[in-house]
Amino acid sequence: MKLDELAQQSGEWLSGKGPESDIVISSRIRLARNIAGFPFIRKCSPKDRANITTEVHDALSGLPISKDVEYVDVAKLGELDRQFLMERQLISHELSEAQGARAVILDPKERFSIMINEEDHLRFQVMQSGLDLESAWNRMDELDNVLEEKLTYSYTTKLGYLTACPTNVGTGLRVSVMLHLPALVATKQIDKVFRALNKINVAVRGLFGEGSQFMGDFYQISNQTTLGRSEVSLMERVKEVVPRIIDYERRAREFLVEQSKEDLSDNVSRALGILCTAKKISSEETMHYLSKVRMGVNLGLLNDIKIPILNKLFIQTQPAHLQKLRGHKLSVADRNIERAIYLQQHLRNPSGENN
Repeated sequence: MKLDELAQQSGEWLSGKGPESDIVISSRIRLARNIAGFPFIRKCSPKDRANITTEVHDALSGLPISKDVEYVDVAKLGELDRQFLMERQLISHELSEAQGARAVILDPKERFSIMINEEDHLRFQVMQSGLDLESAWNRMDELDNVLEEKLTYSYTTKLGYLTACPTNVGTGLRVSVMLHLPALVATKQIDKVFRALNKINVAVRGLFGEGSQFMGDFYQISNQTTLGRSEVSLMERVKEVVPRIIDYERRAREFLVEQSKEDLSDNVSRALGILCTAKKISSEETMHYLSKVRMGVNLGLLNDIKIPILNKLFIQTQPAHLQKLRGHKLSVADRNIERAIYLQQHLRNPSGENN
């Protein structure tokens, strides 16, 4: 699997086929693990890092899943390819910008990835379309168990799995759900929701995870700490919170329709018009207008556009994706022009052919 080929396709988590997919883009399970006998990453020598990647690679090579995954040496990738994998949500900013030996194991369908030498020696992540934490957890549990047969993890009976960040100690589990909440933003209720979540130790992050900006009305909701909590209790906390947010968003959408369906429809149509006619457009503008269009499709205000196409465009109009798709580096000005062309190619073709 070459990264250029990956740029041409969409992962299953963007398919828009999962439960509650009008609001929930994806469910994710992340797991942090460290290998016994090595210091945490920030204390690792270059030799330690190299030995960790070798040990994981060797463990993986003897397993059945090795036939279906791609091992990518991140240390050998250029800046554009690393940014591309970040936009794809297959690696983190920390792994991209780290020094020394590091890698990522990729499932071709992007159902999971395993980062090596990120903040911890191993960072698993599993992605599932819609609100489907059970399926994501089942796949994660299987991956973790398979590798644990070959690797000895750092673990104590008192604390559980040991991790570089204290908030991950215990299960090492991070449960997150990515939601599209344009109506809560439009009705100015989103800050109230955030405040309520913070009170119950639920974190809110942007589209690209920790430290990223809130763009396109996308928000990732996840647990904050794992120490003293079981995997089941962490799953239940997020499963308890997310349906409430979905309900708030649905009510806000109903309110917008009841308040003035004509104004809302006009707003959505104008957003689509800009996307289909602009000669140049930035990433931020694209996310903003795609968000409006996506809500409009889900409310039945637009009928000729498919949600999977919109989900794909949120990712494929990002800077590195555009450059991978065009086959060469582009200046900011040229990216804005190419982005407009790319949007028109997809949004002016209602049938979805060749998308």
